[in-house]
Amino acid sequence: MIPGTLRLRQPSVWQAALAQAISDPAELLEAVGLGPQLLPAARAAGNSFPLRVPRGFVARMTKGDPGDPLLRQVLPLDAECVAVHGYGRDPVGDLAAMVAPGVLHKYHGRVLLTATGACAVHCRYCFRRHYPYGQATAASGRWGDALAHISSDPAVSEVILSGGDPLMLPDWRLEELTQALQDLPQVRRLRIHTRLPVVLPERVDPGLLEWLVRTRLQKVMVVHANHPREIDASVRRAFAGIRDSGVTLLNQSVLLRGVNDDVATLAGLSETLFEAGVMPYYLHMLDRVQGAAHFAVDEAAAQALMAQLAAQLPGYLVPRLVREMPGADAKIPLAFGVGGGAAE
Repeated sequence: MIPGTLRLRQPSVWQAALAQAISDPAELLEAVGLGPQLLPAARAAGNSFPLRVPRGFVARMTKGDPGDPLLRQVLPLDAECVAVHGYGRDPVGDLAAMVAPGVLHKYHGRVLLTATGACAVHCRYCFRRHYPYGQATAASGRWGDALAHISSDPAVSEVILSGGDPLMLPDWRLEELTQALQDLPQVRRLRIHTRLPVVLPERVDPGLLEWLVRTRLQKVMVVHANHPREIDASVRRAFAGIRDSGVTLLNQSVLLRGVNDDVATLAGLSETLFEAGVMPYYLHMLDRVQGAAHFAVDEAAAQALMAQLAAQLPGYLVPRLVREMPGADAKIPLAFGVGGGAAE
């Protein structure tokens, strides 16, 4: 047995917090001080994509406000049950890019692993809400197929862990994977896409930080916050621990109607992230996934918002507005603004 393995496999604070996550729409509505009017729609929408949200994230919501931007991200709505033309089950072409179970090879030099289908929060706009995780998760084969594909391509220098959320895996599984990746000479960087430090900051515990410190790989963590109120003192502490472990921290957001589609919110998010040691990275146009059309922001409106944002903030605080298109060689940047760039 590897020293410390028994300790790392024992139940942890974050697992206990995860077990207490809210999965009943009635309980969520009660927790935020709302009546039962939204309950029938929430139950209907939750039948196809269940509710899940940690209590710590719920505590950041404004009670009595059905339009609270944090609540809007997680509460099932009847709009999810409406079929909208142009919105499908695989909006970014993940299945066509799968070269082995859970191994997506879309772009030159980097490979994405859907490490697990589990997540601490079910965001209603999730582009993988219909993803067949049972047959398409890299961990199901204990990484063998993924490692074989990576080792066969000497151009792959970066491995991206995604999901679900890769930090839902226990520390010993993450250690198992990174030890194997370190044996591949062409792999230099490990990128981790995760929402857990924001919605479940308890996950950033000593065991996780030890894992981050031990790997020889250069580490980048891309967290996911859409609104400045998502970042409270517990999240700032989690970010600080990650940074102190030698990790570069970036944030990606999704532009969501009714959540962050105004310049004040976007500017506040960038400022709050930077104060917490995280660089704004991407602002994604909504991926056109079935069930999420009510979050869509028109592209022209998004570009106008970004022009206003660029006029208010220094360039390093302005995320790149992008859209992901199936089959493209990279994310597609969307130009914005007329007659001026970011404020200096």
